[in-house]
Amino acid sequence: MFSKTPKCRLLQFPKIEDDRGNLSFLEAGQQLPFEMARAYWIYDVPGGEQHGGHAYHTQEECLIALSGSFDVRVRSGRGEKIYSLNRSYRGLYLPAGNWRALENFSTNALGLVLSSGTYDPDEYIRDFSRLKRIRASKKPENLLPIIDDHTGKQVFSVQDSRLVEIPTHHDREGNLTAVNAGRELPFALKRLYYVYDIPYGSQRGGHAHKELKQWVIAASSSFDILLDDGREQKSFRLDRPNQALEIPAGIWREISGFASGAVVLVLASAEFSEDDYIRDYEQFLAFRSCN
Repeated sequence: MFSKTPKCRLLQFPKIEDDRGNLSFLEAGQQLPFEMARAYWIYDVPGGEQHGGHAYHTQEECLIALSGSFDVRVRSGRGEKIYSLNRSYRGLYLPAGNWRALENFSTNALGLVLSSGTYDPDEYIRDFSRLKRIRASKKPENLLPIIDDHTGKQVFSVQDSRLVEIPTHHDREGNLTAVNAGRELPFALKRLYYVYDIPYGSQRGGHAHKELKQWVIAASSSFDILLDDGREQKSFRLDRPNQALEIPAGIWREISGFASGAVVLVLASAEFSEDDYIRDYEQFLAFRSCN
């Protein structure tokens, strides 16, 4: 049921400061008040353009400025409020039924949007007068189905890693790349984190996961990833926001060669668990020999 006034709020995310670049992360039920079913990022927005201008029947959202800045204009039947997003470790939470539009994008702004539901055109409310009628009726419309966890098989070879082309929606308002859990993304989205403010010459990663699966994306600029399964290695250069490197469980990975302004975006199949990490290469080789 929609509330009569917006209950939007700014969320503060952990910011782990590191000489190799800062890292922030989000997990459902922890930093984020909903399960993540869809993630998309908006970039290459021309000056003066507005993005959005709609509400959702049931979906919740969180909006983050991964780089640069933009404003979110939120409207209700009683007025409007503008939220300025300009920090990678801060996001705007929007419950269902809030009309929002993104505007005033700075040069090279990169906006990340997380949603509680997969893409469904029937979820959109694109007319503000209709939104006011729905809010007045105090009834939501078009409930979305619950997305089941997508486990998939566990793979242990660098040859099973692959580059995935993600559909991109080109628009004069800016480009948008989206992934939906259970559709483009072959696993449930349980954790999302991003690394930014990366100094020249830094190296990130240097670990493997026992069971976690992940997609790694160059949301901005570019970097290199070296994958190692204990027998052979394979290198990738990521330099497009509409391309993801799918890394199965049991693969050692190192990230380096960061270009200026690089933002590493990682979509993961599980919440953080130190027990799932293998941070020593010799222990990784021992783990590989047992599998």
